[in-house]
Amino acid sequence: MNKVVRLLLPVALCLMATVGFSGCKGGASSGGGTQPSALADEPNVTFKDLQGNSVPLSGFKGKVLLVNFWGTWCEPCRGEIPILIRLQQNYSGKGFTLLGVATNDDVSAVGPFVHNTQFNVDGKQETMNYPIVMGSDDISTKFGGLLGMPTSYLINRDGKIVKRYIGSLNEAQIVKDVESQL
Repeated sequence: MNKVVRLLLPVALCLMATVGFSGCKGGASSGGGTQPSALADEPNVTFKDLQGNSVPLSGFKGKVLLVNFWGTWCEPCRGEIPILIRLQQNYSGKGFTLLGVATNDDVSAVGPFVHNTQFNVDGKQETMNYPIVMGSDDISTKFGGLLGMPTSYLINRDGKIVKRYIGSLNEAQIVKDVESQL
């Protein structure tokens, strides 16, 4: 019996670690998010929008920005989209914007998803109402890498990253955090 336990214990630990770090597949929850030890500058990156136009991250300075890395194939990402739509509806007039970064997706899949997929937001069917750009491995790396998806970064008006959220957003927490930056 001890021999079996000694053999299976390392396998079980490896399996738990794999599931814990699989991000989207594991449906990890962000809780309250993590705060960088010192406010980090936003990375110097330029995205491409769905039409192929350049969208520099620095162009959002002066606004509170939530950068959300997501994928059309990621169930936890899809599950938090109503929260993101609501954030954009409630705070866009107060100096906030949301930037959705489609990751590990092809623009031919993202465009129709963004324009046609309906989400239940407070009893109404809504499509995504915030800018969507295409991500890349290089861009993800400049943000410090993605441990799972969705992953979001809250950036203040001065272009400093104030919080990182790994996994699905907690709506009460993200509302509190956004309001603290407005």
